[in-house]
Amino acid sequence: MVGSAFLRTHPEAAAPSTREFHNGSYDVRGKYVVHLAAKVGGVKANTNEISEFFRVNSIINQKLLHMSYSAAAKKVVSLLSTCVYPDAPYITYPLTEDQLHLGPPHPSNFGYAYAKRMVDVMSRAYRQQYGCNFITAIPNNLYGENDNFDLENSHVIPAIIRKVWEAKINNKPFVQCWGDGSPLREFTYSEDIVKILMFLLENYDEPGPINIGNTDEYSIKQVVEMICSILEYDGAVQWNTKMPSGQHRKPSSNQKLLDLGWDKKWYTSLEKGLTKTCKWVTLKYPGIRGV
Repeated sequence: MVGSAFLRTHPEAAAPSTREFHNGSYDVRGKYVVHLAAKVGGVKANTNEISEFFRVNSIINQKLLHMSYSAAAKKVVSLLSTCVYPDAPYITYPLTEDQLHLGPPHPSNFGYAYAKRMVDVMSRAYRQQYGCNFITAIPNNLYGENDNFDLENSHVIPAIIRKVWEAKINNKPFVQCWGDGSPLREFTYSEDIVKILMFLLENYDEPGPINIGNTDEYSIKQVVEMICSILEYDGAVQWNTKMPSGQHRKPSSNQKLLDLGWDKKWYTSLEKGLTKTCKWVTLKYPGIRGV
């Protein structure tokens, strides 16, 4: 997950082939490792598979960090999630990195959040004991082309895009969404995260985590309305209030990233990112992941 410009100046960041990765022949000594691997899902999956989210992600994290240490990787950046942060009353908004371990996470993300939080703990431990340059970054809600569009375990934006698009092409009079639409979320376009990760590989070496997401807040209802408009769907939206809405809000501060030199204007606006993602879906459907 690195760009061509970065690879030209940092050939050590080149990714292994699938064969090299699986047969263990790929040598990461002196190379960068970007840890994006995880078992992920939306509110439904996180609620129904608490132990699996904790177990699987814990195994992934332990193996990847230890293998990176054993193979003398030059640097590892691991992605966490804003769901790792404690819920009220343990924190104040916006969320800052020093609040990460002040209390338990929201119950709706219990297993996933604790497993991801431990990546920060393990990264610090390897740094302290072995001097490894392991860093952690905390994005918020990611979206973009090539996402997982499975309605059972996808995140909110791909799930909504798929529901609205299928309602449109099948002439359905309405789409149904979970909760009441009131929760507020921050969203970051996937291409922006790639650029930020390359920026961190060059500019960030501290032991603690760093928030990297776009901090503009939108309600889920606003997101649904935006997607309906982009896909030109004029049917009704029904809110199933018997289903959970998730944590009401969890705004984060990216001031630490801005202080490093990242510019807020470099983020893709939600409307632009959604437009690009929706266009990709309409061109690729049904050949998209999760369908």
